[in-house]
Amino acid sequence: MEDYAVKLIAYAVISWATLFLVLRKVFPNRSFDFCNRIVSTVHAVLAVTLASLSVQNWSCPVCPFASNSSPKQMQTLAVSVGYLVYDLVCCLFDEKIKLDNTVHHLVSIVGLLSGLSYQRCGSEMVAALWITEVSSPLLHLRELLKELGHKDTDLNLAADIGFAVIFTFARMIGGPYLTYVTLTAHNPLLIKAMALGLMLVSAFWFYKIARMIIYKLAKRSSSIKINKNH
Repeated sequence: MEDYAVKLIAYAVISWATLFLVLRKVFPNRSFDFCNRIVSTVHAVLAVTLASLSVQNWSCPVCPFASNSSPKQMQTLAVSVGYLVYDLVCCLFDEKIKLDNTVHHLVSIVGLLSGLSYQRCGSEMVAALWITEVSSPLLHLRELLKELGHKDTDLNLAADIGFAVIFTFARMIGGPYLTYVTLTAHNPLLIKAMALGLMLVSAFWFYKIARMIIYKLAKRSSSIKINKNH
């Protein structure tokens, strides 16, 4: 791994942690999770922006396949590795430590570090980052709205539906295509395993999200009927 990538990861960890501490000062009455989700939202927007800027050919965003990573792609991955390290530490300090979330962070860190170490597959890695983060702002907005007192409101339902639509488009349409091109190209075995793992995890979460939306729409419909009867 290049020295500048290691330094950028370290700077990124410090920067994300500093932003979190500033937010804790700005919002002293808000929860640990609230401030952390704001940081996560900032990262998601930045990651998608950097990933988009690193695309070399918009007629084929994941081209060239199995090629050497460009400096922009390396920088994009390094910034996100720094965020994941920061967020992993935050998860350990949170009141509720979720094993699945911890494992997700560790796997993601290993995957991105492997791309930085091989200095290859930059197009595929950045595309995977874009796919995983593009729905994250609405994911976090759902929880932020709940803490702000908008749970079970039309606004919160709109955030739920928006998140589900973007997640489905990115993970279940873009995801299978990215998995296919990654598996069929001459990529390292670890990169191929990570691509397959991402697709399986996406399918699992798609199932859970679909159930959540069906439940919330049914609940909303029942609530409207009850109000009409009264």
